[in-house]
Amino acid sequence: MQDHLAGIDRGKLAAFRAAEVAVFAAAHPVSRQALDAGAGAFVNRVPMHWMADWPLPFPLVVDHAKGARLTAVDGVSLDDFCLGDTGSMFGHSPGPVAKAIKAQADKGLTYMLPTQAAMQAGALLSQVFGDFRWQIATTATDANRFALRVARAVTGRDKVLVFNGCYHGTVDDAMVALSGGQTVNRPGLLGQVADLTLHAVACEFNDLAGVEAALAKGDVAAILTEPVMTNSCMVLPDAGFHAGLRDLATRYGAVLIMDETHTISSGFGGFTRVHGLRPDMFVVGKCVAGGLPTAVWGMTPAMEDRYRAADAARASGHSGMGTTLSANPLQFAALVANLSQVMTAAHYARMEKGAARLAKGLGRVITLRALPWHVVRVGARVEFICAAGPLRNGAEAGPAHKPELEAALHIGLLNRGSLIAPFHNMMLISPVTTTAQIDRLVANFDAVTRALTEE
Repeated sequence: MQDHLAGIDRGKLAAFRAAEVAVFAAAHPVSRQALDAGAGAFVNRVPMHWMADWPLPFPLVVDHAKGARLTAVDGVSLDDFCLGDTGSMFGHSPGPVAKAIKAQADKGLTYMLPTQAAMQAGALLSQVFGDFRWQIATTATDANRFALRVARAVTGRDKVLVFNGCYHGTVDDAMVALSGGQTVNRPGLLGQVADLTLHAVACEFNDLAGVEAALAKGDVAAILTEPVMTNSCMVLPDAGFHAGLRDLATRYGAVLIMDETHTISSGFGGFTRVHGLRPDMFVVGKCVAGGLPTAVWGMTPAMEDRYRAADAARASGHSGMGTTLSANPLQFAALVANLSQVMTAAHYARMEKGAARLAKGLGRVITLRALPWHVVRVGARVEFICAAGPLRNGAEAGPAHKPELEAALHIGLLNRGSLIAPFHNMMLISPVTTTAQIDRLVANFDAVTRALTEE
């Protein structure tokens, strides 16, 4: 009897991956040499540990990237659908952003004081995302941490409600999960000494009854959520779920924080604007400044009033918020250029058209191969999921993730010229991604699945 994984014979899968690993190694000797040469300088040979987590025998070493193409030091060029896992969602080094960075570099990189561009950026942020009062951070992790401090300060409560399987960067409070109906520290945390469940509670996405039961205890300061779950296998909100969250947050006095770090793909202004959501606080990072490390967090005018009152009442000393290099002039120069010339409604329309083409093509291949998989799209973001769908929560999304199979698919696509995100089967369409690149990805997906399923 054959042993299958999500409709793929495991023996065929192992043979395919072994062959693709050999092809990859032969095509990228310079990357391997560069990693070996620097082996003593970095932990695990890479400057950030997750760079070694790509499902490859060794990471690519990049020479350059432009638009929606990435070229390794080996001279191999790839159609890039990973795009820095959303950091370069509008393409690598958009022209207006690169020009603005170069101009600002001659004027100074950081001074702990605002610039005229900062004032422009604030106005543009509100034009794009809505009527919020803004603060600038370097990463969305920082922005989420600061937003949670504000929520706790204005409510006088200590807990944050997050959803099982959520993504909010490396915020400690979000590193919890559900196990047997109980909130627990997420498995696998390195060096974790504190019991995170003392200040966090996990619920399942799309479970308003569970959310209400948690809020009814009266100790939840904030609901921190993505509009769409994105960190495992993508989960869409049920109809009425976000309206229900808003009503419950209001009824029980919790601050509703919307983290759009991934769902900025949804369209102009993010999922919040496209779908008319009404959070008290809003966070977005990654691509908001065109790829320069920047995140923003905002609060409604009513929340600003509460924040200012809480801040005025606190004892003197460090607030626990802010980092020295955040809100630097380089960020503001990039923000103004990106928000005014790159992150436009016209570009989003082009991105969504391409993503719809990609989703349709991938779905057609899955149907042709009679695989028990499905495709999900959120604006410019597309994922193929190696399980039946739709998925409704983290409990369903976790088992739908098939690392062994996804690793083979990833390297098979890469060897054929298409790079997708390493941690999930995510693909992004940028304003400069061409129809030819999209069609090549679909053709490569067809070739890989054919190799894995043909007799």
